[in-house]
Amino acid sequence: MSTLAVKLHPLAYSVKCTEDVLSVDLLDGRTITVPTAWFPTLSKATQTQRENWEILGDGEGIHWPEIDEDLSVSGLLAGTHR
Repeated sequence: MSTLAVKLHPLAYSVKCTEDVLSVDLLDGRTITVPTAWFPTLSKATQTQRENWEILGDGEGIHWPEIDEDLSVSGLLAGTHR
């Protein structure tokens, strides 16, 4: 018996970032939620700066231009943080 390995390519389409929580909605229906404290630059940013985000590529990452912060969706899913 053989199995077919399905490769998932998670893509973000929406972001909510508060003082305490970063929440990223993915096109496949999942939501990733992590503590903002994992990312000191986001944690120290103002709420206005946290709300000013851009989707990178087709949704592979998120960019905050005012604070020059970039996070990848795959890194968030892997639990990668600083």
